[in-house]
Amino acid sequence: MKPVKIGVLGLGVVGGGAINVLKRNAVEIARRAGREIIVTRACARSLNKERICNTDGIELTTDPLEIINDPEIDIILELIGGDSLAKDLISIAIARGKHVVTANKALIALHGNEIFEQASAKGVMVAFEAAVAGGIPIIKALREGLSGNQIEWLAGIINGTGNFILTEMRDKGRDFEAVLAEAQALGYAEADPAFDIEGIDAAHKLTILASIAYGIPLQFEKVYIEGLTQVTREDVNYAQELGYIIKHLGIARKTAKGIELRVHPTLIPHRRLLANVDGVMNAILVQGDAVGPTLYYGAGAGAEPTASAVVADVVDVVRALTTDPENHVPHLAFQANSITDIPILAAEDIQTAYYLRLNAEDKSGVLSEVTKILAKHQISIEAMLQKEPLEKSMKHVPIIMIMKTTLEKKMNAAIEEIQKLAAIKDKVIRIRMETLK
Repeated sequence: MKPVKIGVLGLGVVGGGAINVLKRNAVEIARRAGREIIVTRACARSLNKERICNTDGIELTTDPLEIINDPEIDIILELIGGDSLAKDLISIAIARGKHVVTANKALIALHGNEIFEQASAKGVMVAFEAAVAGGIPIIKALREGLSGNQIEWLAGIINGTGNFILTEMRDKGRDFEAVLAEAQALGYAEADPAFDIEGIDAAHKLTILASIAYGIPLQFEKVYIEGLTQVTREDVNYAQELGYIIKHLGIARKTAKGIELRVHPTLIPHRRLLANVDGVMNAILVQGDAVGPTLYYGAGAGAEPTASAVVADVVDVVRALTTDPENHVPHLAFQANSITDIPILAAEDIQTAYYLRLNAEDKSGVLSEVTKILAKHQISIEAMLQKEPLEKSMKHVPIIMIMKTTLEKKMNAAIEEIQKLAAIKDKVIRIRMETLK
């Protein structure tokens, strides 16, 4: 059979990594795919820039449409990022009958419903394993390996920058701002780090995972998102004293009322597997009704880990080139006519446990006022710590409470009342908790 020809849009870290892997492992990849796979053309903003890959034998251009319109090209690798130009290019590629492989999580989370509809109409594939958790094959696991299960819940560390920051705060007792600056210096965080530390990147990925897990449309706008900026070194230390580790998690859970979609800092028991995922590594824990808990761990970014997922998608597409399009694995795991718009729960309707930290005036009666408010809203306390003032001159002391599972709207109302007490200084800090059982 004649070789499958690939056109690459974008020669940055991921594009260069994909070319390296396709060239280095060409023989093994051909054995698995059943046909030789070669990169014949690639597009980049600059043709003279030094690259991480060897482009010998590859025709370079600055015009992506030259590649998309090339009748010899079978598969387009979209690795330029962003969700505007990339969307237009993918739409044109699909219209030309090209299969597409992308690592673009924002594009899939925001425009995937439209893109997959276009691809289905043209009988082509859009593969996106690299869009979530880099080299970890979590999308393939959900779409195929766990297809016999009802997914009860999944929880993941799906942003390496945030995990690096929390790991450094815990292990070295450093403040958030100092660790963030180091993450930027090391290249883990961008000059504008909001995408990572405010949870947007993780929410894009959670949107995709939940859609595949539950057969629902992609609905990024319905994800509850809370960033890392409110987590302090003191919270990290207090959590450890109580036997917990703080991680920034993406959580999807199916309940009788609908599906929870949320990204936020979370206290989890220190013995849980996810609690021990450190640095820039990613991990996703998936609970299936038949298989039970399964953990997927690995590098969530980087040239070759991400290229590993891109190339795996290329192999899948090549394997499918000679099959009936009706028998391809559906883009979102469920047949297109079976996608169900199950309600996504509002944040106030979520039930979970809570960690509260409040700065209270060091005098008798304050705790009594706080506990009365909690009791009024039917919220039970599981554990409590009263700490010494952070500085001797301070008249307020930190009080840490672990609350049993309750409805978020009840906790919101209680916190609002507690903050109005004259003896309470500053904002009440609330971090959600999950046992991950």
